[in-house]
Amino acid sequence: MTRVLGVGLQSRAESAALAALLDAAREAAPDMLAILADKADHPALQAVQAAGLPVCLIARSRLNGVATPTYSARVAERFGTGSVAEALALVAAGPEARIVQPRAISPCGTMTTALADSLKGEKKE
Repeated sequence: MTRVLGVGLQSRAESAALAALLDAAREAAPDMLAILADKADHPALQAVQAAGLPVCLIARSRLNGVATPTYSARVAERFGTGSVAEALALVAAGPEARIVQPRAISPCGTMTTALADSLKGEKKE
């Protein structure tokens, strides 16, 4: 099983805020972080390097049509999915992945996170 933390970053997100989110997510023990490929050079990602998590870069086009447990009309209009963080986590975790922690918005409001588990290797009921 793979546990993926999807992170949606606004352009004004800061490293300290992302570091705090990653620290809070440590208890959930993510195996990797998923972000939009066009955010690969975002300055806040220095916090990810410090945390030592591998990063999965997801093309924006792969989010289109991904069904998510939470829904933002503004996000759906822009990205074609209800939640960037949830869609990133689901895509990176692979087919049959499920959200185990729905979208949460950072206290500063500049990023969202969601956690997904892959079902690979698990027995289906």
